[in-house]
Amino acid sequence: MTAPVSELISTARRAVVKIGSSLLIDPQSGGPDRARFEAIGNAVAGWKARGIEMVLVSSGAVALGRRRLNLPSGKLSLDQKQAAAAAGQTALMMAWNAAMEPHAMPAAQALLTFDDMESRRRWLNARATLDALLAAGALPVINENDTVATAELRYGDNDRLAARVAQMCDADLLVLLSDVDGLYSADPARVPGAHLIARVAAITPEIEALGGEPGRAGTGTGGMASKIAAARIAARAGITTIIAAGAADDPLDRLIRGARHTVFAPETSRHSARRNWIAGAIAPRGILHLDDGAARAVAAGKSLLPAGIVRVEGQFARGETLWLSAPDGIPVAKGITAYGSDELARIAGLRSDAIEAALGYRRGVAVIHAHDLVLEAAP
Repeated sequence: MTAPVSELISTARRAVVKIGSSLLIDPQSGGPDRARFEAIGNAVAGWKARGIEMVLVSSGAVALGRRRLNLPSGKLSLDQKQAAAAAGQTALMMAWNAAMEPHAMPAAQALLTFDDMESRRRWLNARATLDALLAAGALPVINENDTVATAELRYGDNDRLAARVAQMCDADLLVLLSDVDGLYSADPARVPGAHLIARVAAITPEIEALGGEPGRAGTGTGGMASKIAAARIAARAGITTIIAAGAADDPLDRLIRGARHTVFAPETSRHSARRNWIAGAIAPRGILHLDDGAARAVAAGKSLLPAGIVRVEGQFARGETLWLSAPDGIPVAKGITAYGSDELARIAGLRSDAIEAALGYRRGVAVIHAHDLVLEAAP
């Protein structure tokens, strides 16, 4: 049984909110709808005040750039779309900066590509950046990097990008703000008797069929089909998805007060989803031999620091899965390393505050973060 949406929100630690172009662009001028940016900014600040870390996935760059470059209406070619994205992204971030300035929340741009999200090494880089921005009290504003993305290697809509971002940053909630207030039993514009589906326990073929054709809206590239696809990605990662209307003055707080919406329940817990992903690595690429103190710390669910590494075995890159071995030679865990084998050979046994002196840089104090560790003995 899915908890009431107010409870889902009040107990969340981190949320990813996606808002589409149709909610941000003034249809008359083609420029930013300042009132809409301000409303979303107020809502984001309100959730942050409740103790929820916020990440925003924002569309709108291509629509804004089309106007700035005086490009024709209708479908754009790939090079035109990339040019529009380049011209519009600055306008988009200026609008978000203005919206967040009254709340002392710096808006920080993060442009991601399909490769960034599907390559484990780039995934770790992006996650570290988002964690640092959130720790600094900023609002990460994410968009697909349409300027360099190709037709073959891109998400094509920010709904699925938002789901992957939610998975990457270990969010509790994915909120997709739309021009409709949820998933209906039929297209409410065509079927007067269509009713809102408040809860979706599982995304079945019947539920998918309700999404219709993707990209039917005139301004954006998404649609209900892409939102259902995003909810499936999130559900498999143990994340709850909420679809709600974004046109109101306070679209996020309205949810807490009982506004209409659709909740897609997760298929598993976030911990189980992440554990299964790491545990599913059939052939870890190397072994980190630990001292007794580090082995006990890992067994207690703590991160692995370089000081506890006695020896590095194998050749591997950062982002790959490794065995962690206790002093008796028995593997006690698997984990995703933040450093490659050549780097670890230079920092093994060192205190974390000595990493930068040894390498000339430091990605983090931990070699393997606790979130990237699974206690599991070798077969």
